[in-house]
Amino acid sequence: MNKKEMAAKLAKKTGLSQAKALEVINAIFSAEPREGIIAVELDAGRKVTIPGFGTFATKSRAARVGTNPATGEKINIPAKKYAYFKPGKTLRERVAD
Repeated sequence: MNKKEMAAKLAKKTGLSQAKALEVINAIFSAEPREGIIAVELDAGRKVTIPGFGTFATKSRAARVGTNPATGEKINIPAKKYAYFKPGKTLRERVAD
């Protein structure tokens, strides 16, 4: 399912117009700078928990030394922060069925 299809389903389920449904989806999920409620919270170092569905949060990976597989040369891999999603119990159980 893509964003347009999701907006159509949201519009049908809630009675919103398809344009308004797309606006709601963008307000929640947009990854553009200073847009998207979830992305803004993750930028601020906070997590977003939706009970029964899951948690969006960030993790940090420490700097480390790796090996270039093509040359065997040792390379420094910098530390980085990344986003992750942990599904909630209800979602995990529903998908597992």
